[in-house]
Amino acid sequence: MSDPDRRHAVDVARRLGPDRPRAVLAAALLHDVGKVESGLGTFGRVWATVLGRRTGSGRVGAYLRHDEIGARLLAAAGSDPLTVAWAREHHLPSARWTVPYDVGVALKAADDD
Repeated sequence: MSDPDRRHAVDVARRLGPDRPRAVLAAALLHDVGKVESGLGTFGRVWATVLGRRTGSGRVGAYLRHDEIGARLLAAAGSDPLTVAWAREHHLPSARWTVPYDVGVALKAADDD
C-alpha cells in the first residue's frame, strides 16, 4: 500500500480503538488494500473518483473496483471472513452489509473517506 494509504489505514484502526477482535482491526487496516492494483497516484485517484464509472477498465477501473479487488486479495491470503467482507462492503449502504451491524457502524465511523 502507498504511504498515504498506510497512514489512512493506521488512522482508521486507531480511531476504532485497540480493544477489538483481530479480524475487526484487520478490517480497519486492510479495507482499502485493493487500491494497490490501480497504481494511481493522488491526481489519478481524484480523476477516477470524479469520473465515477465502475465499469472502466485499466487502472481507473481497478481503483473504482478496489473493494472487490481487495476482498479477492484478502480471501486468497486466507484472511478472516469478516475482514474480507468489510473490504468488499465498506462503500455499501448498511442494509447490504453482511458484517455484524455494530461492527460495520464502528468501522464506518472510524473511516473518514
